[in-house]
Amino acid sequence: MLTSDFEVLDPRFGRLVLGNVHVDTLYTGCRWAEGPAYFAAGRYLVWSDIPNNRMMRWDETDGSVSVFREPADNSNGNTVDRQGRLVTCHHRTRMVVRTEHDGSRTVLASHFKGQRLNSPNDLVVKGDGSIWFTDPSYGIDFDYEGDAAPSEIGACHVYRIAPDSGVVTAVATDFAKPNGLAFSPDEALLYIADTGFSHGAQFPRHIRRFRVHGDTLSGGEVFATCDVGMFDGLRVDRHGNVWSSAGDGVRCYAPDGTLIGRVRIGEVVANCCFGGIKRNRLFICGTTSLYAVYLNTAGA
Repeated sequence: MLTSDFEVLDPRFGRLVLGNVHVDTLYTGCRWAEGPAYFAAGRYLVWSDIPNNRMMRWDETDGSVSVFREPADNSNGNTVDRQGRLVTCHHRTRMVVRTEHDGSRTVLASHFKGQRLNSPNDLVVKGDGSIWFTDPSYGIDFDYEGDAAPSEIGACHVYRIAPDSGVVTAVATDFAKPNGLAFSPDEALLYIADTGFSHGAQFPRHIRRFRVHGDTLSGGEVFATCDVGMFDGLRVDRHGNVWSSAGDGVRCYAPDGTLIGRVRIGEVVANCCFGGIKRNRLFICGTTSLYAVYLNTAGA
């Protein structure tokens, strides 16, 4: 029997969730929790607490929580690359930075055509080692999540960092505020959220779907539109379902764009990621807390 933590809107969602499973609260005490990234080798999860200018670490082996990095340059999105290294979007320094195995840090992107980036927000690593990231203006709009400053680029784009040369190219330039992004299991599709609604009702609050052609994109049709809050961070499971944050918890969309179910969370959700030994546990960053729930599916 399903618990009240799940809302089934389509029979397809019922096959992705488990009976007698509840959402677990792993930690509370954040101001704006974001950017979860799971490290399988160490069985721990790192996430950002942007306004508190720190990164946190949850240990799966004993449930303990500690400060991973403070100060943290108002870090936002995090991911793990193909070599098991942490890659992070920084608001304050307006950079994408990789943490090496020895703890040193390498700047991967800071400028585009000689101009400083706005405030890199979220990122994903493709199978070829390239890094795709979004660059809205949230970290420079106010002093709360970074340092307020004018945009040098004057627009908010989606970028790709080449794996060999490190060259930064713009792959999508028609977004208001590009935000969370994730590839389909075969990397033929790229889903990107637009949270422009945060700056006015005339702007989007939807997820767009692009077709991937090597280092370029085509298409960009609207995949789903949010009617409660906004989509932010998102992930795709091995069946191609899109799990996205929203104002009413985590929403699950089938590959055809149908909203098939929700994981209910008692506050606005910013981001999520799959992890755990079998990658069948969804870790969820709510406004103040880190949550997790076991599912009958696994991350792509």
